[in-house]
Parts: sequence; structure tokens; C-alpha cells
Amino acid sequence: MISTETKLKERVKELTCLYEVTSIIVNSDYDQLETSLEAIIHCMKRGWQFVDDAEVHLIVNGYEVRTEGYDSERVVLTSDIRIFNKVNGRITLGYPAKKYTIEDFLEEEQTLLDNISLAVGNLMERKQIRDSEATTKRQMERVDRLHILGEITAGIAHELNTPLANILGFTELLMEKVKNEENIRDLQKIVDNAIFSREIVKKLMFFACEMPQEMDTLELVPVVENVLKLLGPSFRAKNINVTKSFGGKAMRLRADVVQLTQVLFNLIMNAAYYSPEGGTIDVEIAETLKNIRIRITDEGKGIEPENAEKVFEPFYTTKPFGEGSGLGLSVVHGIMGNHKGTISHAQNTPEGTVFTVDFPKL
Repeated sequence: MISTETKLKERVKELTCLYEVTSIIVNSDYDQLETSLEAIIHCMKRGWQFVDDAEVHLIVNGYEVRTEGYDSERVVLTSDIRIFNKVNGRITLGYPAKKYTIEDFLEEEQTLLDNISLAVGNLMERKQIRDSEATTKRQMERVDRLHILGEITAGIAHELNTPLANILGFTELLMEKVKNEENIRDLQKIVDNAIFSREIVKKLMFFACEMPQEMDTLELVPVVENVLKLLGPSFRAKNINVTKSFGGKAMRLRADVVQLTQVLFNLIMNAAYYSPEGGTIDVEIAETLKNIRIRITDEGKGIEPENAEKVFEPFYTTKPFGEGSGLGLSVVHGIMGNHKGTISHAQNTPEGTVFTVDFPKL
């Protein structure tokens, strides 16, 4: 029989434990949650009747901490941790099974454990809200940055068009008048470089959504098959295997066939470039509730987290100098915006990148 004095001491211990846990949670650093969770479980040991024998194990949302002496040979109390009303973990507190039985726990100790689980769940909810807000903020900043880049790019492209046209025109006039073969070859280099520059301007205008479109209703699968056929030599050169999943029915969307081809060509060509020798590229077409979705998956090195938000910016590239202008993905981004669609990327498992483009359904 537990005396009134002992019961009072236990209530004080429990309240002190709950207060300390709450204080830890209030002062938690969301970027170092594991430290806070470790502090919580060590604090919990002091709140139970048999302090020296109590050991704690906590697992929640990818985090797992336990006190040094915790093992499976224990009689335990357990409480689920809920995050937004879904069970995402649990806290288990136990005594050695050889020394104690379940009857050695006090009824109030289960209540204390439930209250701590509730507090930890609230902490994880606040972290998720904070992370979601930070992600949304980054996305908005990225959209703003791309919008500003688009406006600047459009201005640059328009300013360059006229001098490039003049360079081409006057150089071609000179070529008609010059008879010396060496001079003609030099003038041809000017023409070739001017045409190359004009193509870059055209890509910049794609990024800035300044290119005219010829929208039409078309079947998607034949366009994808045509792009894969065009890239066949690149696949064979690296012994790349291409798997296709196009669903059972014809999928139609409204798009500019030239720009749609450019989107597919850029994404699949990138996948081939970054794929290892003998790697696999998956091309999947699926229909969602509102979109026609194309997923292109490779097994390359993937995109470093610090570069994840730069990939759609013009002139950003990880290819060696001379192997890419850094305009491919920015052009794709511009075309998708013009088609009222979206493009995103994610990590492939275990390695590589998945690019997803969504076109609105008819």
C-alpha cells in the first residue's frame, strides 16, 4: 500500500517532469530536433517511480532516440505519437522484466506518458508547418526570380535581334562581292557565329515566353516515339536501355508540336547525357485527374540539393565548358509556362533524377 506522502512525492515528480518536457519543447531548435528529443527522454526517466531502472525509447517521423540502457527485455508502457491525427511514432518506457511486472506502473504514469506524447506530437506538427512555410516561401522567391529573369531576358533578346540581323545581312552582301576564297571563309565564320547567336536569342525568347505558338490538338505518344527515335544514336553510344510506359489509351493534349518536341528532346537528351554507361532511362506517360503527366527518370548522379533551385535559370549548367549553353531547362520551363503546364524534378532512388511535366488535359 502506497502512503499518501509517497503518492504526493510521485505527483510532484510527474508534474516536474511534464514541466521540464514542455520547457524543452518550447525552446526547441527545429533544425536540431534530435537533441531536443534526447533531452526529453532523459528528463522522462526522472518522472517515474523507479528512476534508476526506467529506460525510454522514442521514435517519431524519422527520428529515433533511446536511453543507454533500453533493451527489449522490459515490461513497458507505450503511447502513440499523433501528428495531424495520424500515428507517426510512439514513446515506450520500461522496467527490467526480471525485476518488475506491469502492475508496478502507476495509473498516473500512463497519463503522464500520454501527455508527453501529445506534446511531442504538437512539436512535430509545428515543425512540419514551419518546413511547409519555408518551402512555399522558397518556391515563391524562385518564381519571382524566374519572372524577373524572364523580363530581363526578353529585353536582351529583343535588343540583340536587330544587330544580329544587320551582321548577317551585311556579311552576306560582302560575300557576294568578295572573290578571294580565304576572305569568303572568314566571312562564313561570321555568318556561322551570328546564326549560332541568333539561336541563343531564340532560346532566350522561349524562356521568356516571347515565341509565337501554333497550338493544335495532337496525340502525345507519336511525338514521344519520334523523339526517342531521333535520340537512338545517343542511347546506343552509351548502351542505354530505354523503358516505356505509355498506358493503354491514346492521350491527346493541346500544344505546339515544335515546342512539345523541344521539351521532350531537352529532357530525354539530358537524361542520356547524365546516365552512366549501360544505364536505364524510364519514360512514362500517365493521366491524372487534371493533367497529362510525363515522367523521365535517369540513373545519373542526380542534382545536388544546393543546385536544386538553379536548374531552370538561364545559363546555369553543370556540363563542362563548351558542352552546353545552360539554356535547355530554362527553355523547357518557359515553354511549360506558355502551355499553362508545370515542370518539377525530384531525386530518383537509389540514384538519379526524375523530371515531371504536367500538361493540362483537354
